[in-house]
Amino acid sequence: MGRTTKHTGFLSSNLGFVVIQLLLAVAVAVLLVLLLYRWLCRYTDHGHEVEVPQITGLSIQEADVLLTGNRLKMEVIDSTYSYKVPLGTIVEQTPLQESKVKVGRTVYVVVNARQHRPVVMPDLIDISARQAENTLRQQGLKVAEIIYEPSAYRDLVLDVRIGEQSVAAGTRLTEGTEVTLVVGAGLGTGVSAVPDLTGRTLAEARSILLAGRLVLGAYEFDTPPDETNMQDYVVYSQSPLAGEQLREGQAVSIRLSTNLEKAATAENESAEDEFF
Repeated sequence: MGRTTKHTGFLSSNLGFVVIQLLLAVAVAVLLVLLLYRWLCRYTDHGHEVEVPQITGLSIQEADVLLTGNRLKMEVIDSTYSYKVPLGTIVEQTPLQESKVKVGRTVYVVVNARQHRPVVMPDLIDISARQAENTLRQQGLKVAEIIYEPSAYRDLVLDVRIGEQSVAAGTRLTEGTEVTLVVGAGLGTGVSAVPDLTGRTLAEARSILLAGRLVLGAYEFDTPPDETNMQDYVVYSQSPLAGEQLREGQAVSIRLSTNLEKAATAENESAEDEFF
């Protein structure tokens, strides 16, 4: 009996020790979890949220000041181009305005370009006014005005101008530039004297003829031009000859060359020489 009692007491003392150790382990684990939770809350700023302000339409500098004041960050992830909004302003933001986010969150933005993009003037001569307007719109250019001048080529584009200056196809412009279309309105009833076009460039010849209520007809180069030397060609021959009388809206045809001596010395060919 004595042995049995002794053995039972030994087991009881060991069991108590194990229970105490387990309780201590559980307490330590709970304490660690609480400490970890508290650290995570502080690290993630749990429960502290701010509302994202609207920054679309603002410049980068303005948006940065506003976001910093709300304890948020900003990062530009892309740029685009739109003539509908001011240059250099923000056009998209993520997260959207009024979203609830944690303090320190980054707001990603897309910014409109700081400069107008360049566009190339298309070739609009001898196409319909409606087609020309559509082409200009697609290029990002605008039609400020349409002027009708006497011409046998009714409703076809005779010239494209910015102000009083003719604009040749291939000219680089900025998007949004406004141009004037000069469009044929049929032959007029008056009579005009053919001007002397010798030594004039193609663009100058077209403008001079239009000013005299005449139009440019066919034109021919003695050597094939390219985009880089078009302005080097000048008129050395024309038909009809300078001084002849034409009905308003009729056409004058020309020949052009880069040989300035040829242009200065060549005599106008007879109108009977049908070189076109």
